[in-house]
Amino acid sequence: MIIRDFVANAKKGNIDLVEHTHKAVEEAQKISKEYRYITAWADTISRAEELQKQATTGNAQGKLFGVIISVKDNICVKGVESTAGSAILKGYKPLFNATVIEKCLAEGAIILGKTAQDEFGFGGFSVNTGIGYEKPLNPLDKKRTTGGSSGGAAGLTRKATFPHLALAESTGGSIANPAAFCGVVGLTPTYGRVSRYGLIDYANSLDKIGTMALNVEDAALLLQLISGEDVKDSTSASIPVPSYEVPGAIQGLRIGIVKEAFSEGMDASVRRLIMNAIHSLEQKGARRLEILLPLASNYGLPAYYTLALSESSTNLAKYCGLRYGASDQLNAPYNEYFARVRSNHFGQEAKRRLLLGTFARMAGHRDAFYTKAAQIRTKILQEYVEVFKKVDVLITPTMPIVAPTFDELKNLTPLQHYAMDVLTVAPNLAGLPHLSIPCGTHNNLPVGFMITGNHFAEQKIIQVGRAYGA
Repeated sequence: MIIRDFVANAKKGNIDLVEHTHKAVEEAQKISKEYRYITAWADTISRAEELQKQATTGNAQGKLFGVIISVKDNICVKGVESTAGSAILKGYKPLFNATVIEKCLAEGAIILGKTAQDEFGFGGFSVNTGIGYEKPLNPLDKKRTTGGSSGGAAGLTRKATFPHLALAESTGGSIANPAAFCGVVGLTPTYGRVSRYGLIDYANSLDKIGTMALNVEDAALLLQLISGEDVKDSTSASIPVPSYEVPGAIQGLRIGIVKEAFSEGMDASVRRLIMNAIHSLEQKGARRLEILLPLASNYGLPAYYTLALSESSTNLAKYCGLRYGASDQLNAPYNEYFARVRSNHFGQEAKRRLLLGTFARMAGHRDAFYTKAAQIRTKILQEYVEVFKKVDVLITPTMPIVAPTFDELKNLTPLQHYAMDVLTVAPNLAGLPHLSIPCGTHNNLPVGFMITGNHFAEQKIIQVGRAYGA
């Protein structure tokens, strides 16, 4: 059911929201027990009772009235444990809501709970979960990854049978990646389009809150409602938010096919399905142009990881065992205590990334790594600016492969893990909006393609997505 149809029925009182929510929670609990998608639960029934009274008295308001929304664990929900998937924040229950949560509640949404992720978003396969957290399982094959870092959000979106939307977050591809592996729609906005207030940061200049749904229309609806300037976030843009309810008409629209994205290392079946999707768009009137992005393709990955890890090492320095995060017995000098707390509560991948980030921004190394990466980022941004003078959107595969098995992932080095993000990091580095859409299956596993637009051109990518029929 399309969300707007569900909302219309809920407002009229045609749906018993309390009974509906009870059943949805029972289903979500059953799914989560098997697939490990939910890490903490909100008080859904009290909220449903409140909304049911509004419907009964004819006071139902909001474009999300009665809609159940799951929230990635790095987005703060008042009174609900919010840990970003890390043991160092275990037990933390915020005293406030993130701005996106406030906006959803104002539209009548019901918050279900928090979804599983890689610790602080440090991963692309949801296997780098924090100490004591279980990795989520692919909804189509439990031996495979959901993708990451928003793995729980994507898995639940695919598996749930009740009307459901997901709030997720992307730093370098953490919405698009799991959306592709789980066969759902993942919509990442322009950096600054959505407030980051209440987001537990990974990398401040890269983090973006976005949406997941079973179709483009629903993902766009949720993005519309959470977008806009926020006085609590100085990085949020003052540019007005247009309507994302756009038709799927693409006659004459210029789609750029990024040549480097179709490398020899790509799975042949993935390539075939993406090319079929491109052909479908051409049949609907789009004009195809081949585009080269040499800087983004060759230098996006190292620039992204250098900058993201540098920012994360400063962001997470506050979890020192004194003012923030988990603590321990204060029976040693500060440096020893600090090291012990962080060693005991950060997972292996978090430690690796924090060490790399600290090294990259140290005096003596900063110019060779961090400064150069920042310069490359600027050049990549300029490259995109020039490309969008020639085309309206860019088309690439979301991921070069279908969801790998956990055994396959065990055989990869950390560097090989990072390299899997090669198609998603550059748009994130440039702060560009992008939309991952399912375009078929290979051996019953989903494949997705990604539509990238210019800054604040969410309407364009949604338009293409709707034209494709997702």
